[in-house]
Amino acid sequence: MGLLDFFKKKPTEEQKEKLDQGLEHTRSSLFGKLSKAVAGKSRVDDDFLDELEEVLISSDVGVATTIKIIERIETRVSKDKYLGEGELNKMLKEEIVNLVAMNELPVKNTTVKPYVIMVVGVNGVGKTTTIGKLSNMFKAQGLKVVLGAADTFRAAAVDQIKIWGERVGVEVVAKGMNTDPAAVAFEAVKYGKDMNADVVIIDTAGRLHNKVNLMNELSKIKRVMDKQVEGAPHEVLLVLDASTGQNAFEQAKQFTAATDVTALALTKLDGTAKGGVVLGISDQFSIPVKYIGVGEQINDLQIFNAKSFVDSLFAG
Repeated sequence: MGLLDFFKKKPTEEQKEKLDQGLEHTRSSLFGKLSKAVAGKSRVDDDFLDELEEVLISSDVGVATTIKIIERIETRVSKDKYLGEGELNKMLKEEIVNLVAMNELPVKNTTVKPYVIMVVGVNGVGKTTTIGKLSNMFKAQGLKVVLGAADTFRAAAVDQIKIWGERVGVEVVAKGMNTDPAAVAFEAVKYGKDMNADVVIIDTAGRLHNKVNLMNELSKIKRVMDKQVEGAPHEVLLVLDASTGQNAFEQAKQFTAATDVTALALTKLDGTAKGGVVLGISDQFSIPVKYIGVGEQINDLQIFNAKSFVDSLFAG
């Protein structure tokens, strides 16, 4: 199985059920508020739109994205006659799906081997765990994976990657703490190339110590990888903790300013009512959400599907 086949797979019933469980807190909060806003309404007026705006903003969707959703609803009701609660819920659901789907990652065929993913994000967001789960996801589909332990500044970061490598059964290229991250990345990509690996995943230091230093460090890592495999990294994956709400927006702002982020992974959705942040970040930064974490188990990282996500939010 190649990467194209991997990303074209539709969510299984088991994955849908896990998604429903993982979004339980967000759904009960967001949908509960929406239900109160919609209850007894026979038309869309200014009072309803104000109430809807308050619900979306308080659910961490973000101001800019909330305004877009409100404008879409206003456009719809100017054309479509509003008949009742069911129709309004359907309208809301459709417009949110359409908004998120605008930034969905297109499935592209790629024959490059190895496909190199550079993972960025601050400490504590679940970056290393996401790398481990992503490795497990790839390996379960028959893909050969190599990890590069290039977060060499944080105590235990290298050890954590090694533990995940052992747990999943994938090889890890590491040089220990306080070594040059770019050198580790270079060796990992070279090793992946020599071993005919399908995917190489490079961990990087999770620090926002200084935007210029961060930019220089990530740029250096990218340059040395490109020397081994043309175009590497083929993906820069930013990991964000959904439970931090608006703080995740600030992290996205910092990292998108420091490097060319091409995809997002939102973690810890199962432990928060702030899942609306997924909608806002994807929309405001025009970066596709590629993976979501909906639990603590090794199989609880899922490929993001806009329709499935919004279906789950509106379930009930």
